[in-house]
Amino acid sequence: MPVTTTVGSRETVTRWPVPEERRTVSVLFVDIVGSTGLVERLDPEDVRALQRGYFGTVAGVLRRWGGVVEKYIGDAVMALFGAHGSDGFDAYRAVRAGLEIQEALDRRAAAGPRLRVRVGVATGEVLVDLAATRDGGHGTASGAVITTAARLQEYAPPGGVVVCAATRRAVAGLLELRPLAALTVAGKPQPLDVWRVTGLGRPGPTGHQGPLVGRRRELATAADEIARAMRERRPRWVSLVGPPGSGRSRLLHELIRAVSTVDEVPVRWCVAHCPPYPGGDLAPLADMVRAFAGVRDPDPAATVRRRLATALDGLLPPARRGAAAHALADFVAAPQDAGAAARGAEVWREVLLDLAARGPVVVALDDLDRAAPPLNRFLHRLFAAATERALPLAVLGTHGPGWADLLPGAADRRRRVPLAPLGAVETGRLLRHLLGRAGRPAALARTLVPLVAGNPAAAEAYVRASDAAPAGAVPDAVRRVVDARLDRLDGEQRAVLMAGAAYPTDVAAETVERLLAWPAGRAEPVLRALVGAGVLRRTRGDRYAVAEPTVARVARHRLPRTLRAEFARRARPVASHPSGPGARPDGGPGTAHPAAAGTPVAVAPVRSGRPAGGAPVHPDRPAAIAPRQRVGDPGTVDAGAGRNPPPCRPVIGRPVRSPLIDDRGRTPGRSGPAVAQPAPNRALWPVKITGHPPAGPGRPVAALPTSDAGPQAGRRTTGTPAVGPPTRRDRRPGRTAPIRPAPVPGTRLDRAGDAGTAALVAA
Repeated sequence: MPVTTTVGSRETVTRWPVPEERRTVSVLFVDIVGSTGLVERLDPEDVRALQRGYFGTVAGVLRRWGGVVEKYIGDAVMALFGAHGSDGFDAYRAVRAGLEIQEALDRRAAAGPRLRVRVGVATGEVLVDLAATRDGGHGTASGAVITTAARLQEYAPPGGVVVCAATRRAVAGLLELRPLAALTVAGKPQPLDVWRVTGLGRPGPTGHQGPLVGRRRELATAADEIARAMRERRPRWVSLVGPPGSGRSRLLHELIRAVSTVDEVPVRWCVAHCPPYPGGDLAPLADMVRAFAGVRDPDPAATVRRRLATALDGLLPPARRGAAAHALADFVAAPQDAGAAARGAEVWREVLLDLAARGPVVVALDDLDRAAPPLNRFLHRLFAAATERALPLAVLGTHGPGWADLLPGAADRRRRVPLAPLGAVETGRLLRHLLGRAGRPAALARTLVPLVAGNPAAAEAYVRASDAAPAGAVPDAVRRVVDARLDRLDGEQRAVLMAGAAYPTDVAAETVERLLAWPAGRAEPVLRALVGAGVLRRTRGDRYAVAEPTVARVARHRLPRTLRAEFARRARPVASHPSGPGARPDGGPGTAHPAAAGTPVAVAPVRSGRPAGGAPVHPDRPAAIAPRQRVGDPGTVDAGAGRNPPPCRPVIGRPVRSPLIDDRGRTPGRSGPAVAQPAPNRALWPVKITGHPPAGPGRPVAALPTSDAGPQAGRRTTGTPAVGPPTRRDRRPGRTAPIRPAPVPGTRLDRAGDAGTAALVAA
């Protein structure tokens, strides 16, 4: 997909996806502690062997976590996470890679000198050369965050991983961190807040506050499916399906409260959360076992076995109880051990079936689309065994719409409950509640409703955003989700989306092809695919727009300034100077110019041939256009007022075609271009074109206010009307008001000017 640009040089040929992008990445710096003294003590051959082992270990860990080695600087390694593709957890992967590098080097200590390293991770915006983002691609990223990561690495203690504030926000709830003293960095106006990573976090139940908004129907549907499984003793599989942030976890929380009993019989809920990149394929099941037995992480192994044996009392025979407790204890202690995990999962499945034989059981997995295949197989086998035994058991999972769990032989017992975006009214209610709880003005909800796009998590993120944040800034949590969504698109789809986001109005296929220098017919299939993916929407005819304002902002911001300028250059000649009466605003065929199509254009008051603002009307340049006005408002064009009105206020009205403009955008009987009229309103006087000669260069045609009712309504004004200002009674709708004549060239009115006259400006 070649894109030829002339920004910076006469001919620079680039390729799409964008050769360079502004991306938010996490930068990892790792360096050996005391490497100079270590090298001085070793033979050169031993130094070479040590370096090979060190760099090989670091590079292997970085590859496993999706990092790209940007450069090697002596003994230091710099890596990028999220440079060529984001999953929304780039910072988390960078920190996990830093922790694993420490562990891997400690394991190698037995084979040679022990290496201690410092690791710093910083998150921020860089300009990335996408074609060069490969291991050893020196100079592929540029930005201040690279220097910050290097300074954090120098500040980190030996064997420690230190992160910045942006990284801390990105890994909140997933890692355990401890604050350190603020770091003063040369060139930074303020000290940097710094945290040290102390271990992996264990996601607990999310605290949900406030009312449930807009999900009553979905809650009732899922609760009914679970109740049917219990009453009929036929297991059912229920899926809560929605994009990230749509409220899946909140709905699961409400279901646990709503379905605590069925027919006065208590329901046991066994719930686990699937974190990103868990420490073992079956680690969520180990968390479920911990919750079942009331085990905490600091508990010693003997305490864990004792509590498990107590919890299993009455479920398993005494002969099996000890072995089962031992297997589950090993599983809880080391879920990443494949053997211990397999034995523990087998025992846990039998425990769940025994629990279901004694009463209703719901096994719930949150974020099931993150689960590894072994966990899915565990759920399938559990569901099949419960079906064979006719047990009152239900499996409930939450996941995204793009993930499908293929469960064989259960089509009649599966129910997908989609979580559609909240409506505007429901979004407003949620925003007002969140704003009130945060002590912020409720009027802000009107501005945030279109940005939130019906996503509850986005609503919380925008409300939490600081008042000092730049206008139009997208919260980090929302941006990470949008980045991951954009990176799931292929190259052509991303190209079309970014081009459409950079264009100021809705785009047609011809516009996209002109911006990207594509041949005719190439963009339309891609546009339709993006509509099917929910990224674009059809507006009118064959035109498209980005479905969500936030997605448009993120996509547009990713484009470098040079490419944005190139898109503007390609769009400017046609968008600003449409050719011919049938030219489309974006350059495509078959659409009239906005003014010729009857688009309402506001009218500016003039004085002596000057539009509002005092600039003279140039014959080759349209005059300034002021907002439409309402009679009685400050700045209303008042016939006979004889004074300059103050700035006017806009009027909301229904756009209509003027009866004095034909299909070619011209006034019958006149040679000059016609002007679209403002929309009629009960308090707005329609503007009529007078019977005076058309305006010449530098002299706009005058427009006169008249009544919107009566025998003269909708007709051309002829003759000399009565002179004199209209009365307050005359200005009411349904009355015919006298009007003042338009300034005639050479008359006193023309020489003196009239603040009550309005100019009709050719678009």
